[in-house]
Amino acid sequence: MKKVLVTGAKGQLGKCIKDAAKNLPELEFLFAPRSKLDIENPAAIAKLFSKNNYNYCINTAAYTNVEKAEREPEKAFNINAEGVKNLASICNQNKTTLIQISTDYVFDGKKTTPYTEEDATNPINVYGASKLKGEQYVQEICENYFIIRTSWLYSQYGYNFYKSILKFAKESSDLKITTEQTGTPTNANDLAECILQIIKKESNKYGIYNISNSGEATWYDFAKEILLQTNQLNIIKLAKTSHYRTFAKRPNFSVLSTKKFTNLFNETILDWKESLRKL
Repeated sequence: MKKVLVTGAKGQLGKCIKDAAKNLPELEFLFAPRSKLDIENPAAIAKLFSKNNYNYCINTAAYTNVEKAEREPEKAFNINAEGVKNLASICNQNKTTLIQISTDYVFDGKKTTPYTEEDATNPINVYGASKLKGEQYVQEICENYFIIRTSWLYSQYGYNFYKSILKFAKESSDLKITTEQTGTPTNANDLAECILQIIKKESNKYGIYNISNSGEATWYDFAKEILLQTNQLNIIKLAKTSHYRTFAKRPNFSVLSTKKFTNLFNETILDWKESLRKL
């Protein structure tokens, strides 16, 4: 039986992977939250690996607060880059395939067509830079790895845009949502299923892959669809704004092309609106 380690197990993606893993009894999973495995501590990683022979490690542990990262760059890099370096080193020593989760924010957003895996990276905020450094460590250190770039992740778990909009609707708050950025809302449950398919198929097609739902939207479009699908669009006043002041710069366009993944793995990815209906 193949063993799979999932780090950052209390985050939204970690929880979605745990839900999806229930349908894969042929795999043995260990879900390790930060309290049980801090990837900033190489000795702790080595100790865990000395007790178990993992075939795969899915790293969902990350510093994800884009705004705070601008004020805490050292902390963001310690987790998203140096922590990943620690994990990559131990995975490579143990011949464990590392599946590293990355982001659309490694791009600067100057394109007007979907980003492919071959496009040049150029992050414009600390979060994106720290995640890109993590990617680079994985590529330098690991022989067997998958780097998964995803975008605008949401789910029924944790803190995310989807849950925030529902909270504001419950409070009957008026909302101004930006149209300045265009990307693809991605259901973390769909991402979890795709990641587990890579493991289930025992693929050795290593490298970088974009995985997100299909289609594109602005944050305003996303908010409107959330309210529409939950029959709350008439409850609160929803307005567009072309500018929304944030401390961190964000790419204006970060839609990802998923053709490489869908073609090589023969997978179909749902449109973001269709996927939203599943929650």
